[in-house]
Amino acid sequence: MTDKDPLVPALAGILVDVVWWLERCGDEEVDPDSAVKIMESVGGELLRLPSDQRERLVEVLADLAEAEQDPARREFLESFPSAVGLDEDEDEDEES
Repeated sequence: MTDKDPLVPALAGILVDVVWWLERCGDEEVDPDSAVKIMESVGGELLRLPSDQRERLVEVLADLAEAEQDPARREFLESFPSAVGLDEDEDEDEES
């Protein structure tokens, strides 16, 4: 598997789409408590990734945001790492 494996951006895009949909759907589509639990679960799993893989994911998300034509989705892609806590390690490193 190479560093430019297309699977990583594809899966990252799907993950972002699912979370974006959960945030935007109405209460009649998905129970709000269930949506929050799913999003917290996603964030928790991503935080369990080794730091090099989290960094790779953040890079992929930045690449996806840069290529995104839809301004709303681009903004969501740009905010996703912070929203799920992927930038917390960077903050901790800066404080040390």
